[in-house]
Amino acid sequence: MQGSRDSGRQRGSEDRQGGQRGRMRTRRRICAFCVDHVDIIDYKDQEMLKRYVNEFGRIRPRRQTGTCAKHQRTLAKSIKRARHIALLPFVAD
Repeated sequence: MQGSRDSGRQRGSEDRQGGQRGRMRTRRRICAFCVDHVDIIDYKDQEMLKRYVNEFGRIRPRRQTGTCAKHQRTLAKSIKRARHIALLPFVAD
C-alpha cells in the first residue's frame, strides 16, 4: 500500500528543486588577511580595525566580514587591545 502512495516519483525531489529555483547564490567571501598573507594583526592600526567594528562599537561577525576563523580570533583580540588603551571606543556615542 505504501508503494502506491508515492506513485513512482522520488521522495523529496520536488522540495529540492522547487526551493532552490528562484534563489540566487551569493559568492563566498574570502579572507582579506589570508589573501594579503598577514601573520600579525596590529592593534595600533585603528583605521583598519574600524572596518571590523559596526556603528555601535561591536565586533562584526565572520559571516559579515568574510574573515577566516583564525584571523577572526586574532582580529577580536586586537580590537579588544585597542579598546583597552583607548584607540577604539567600547561603545559608540
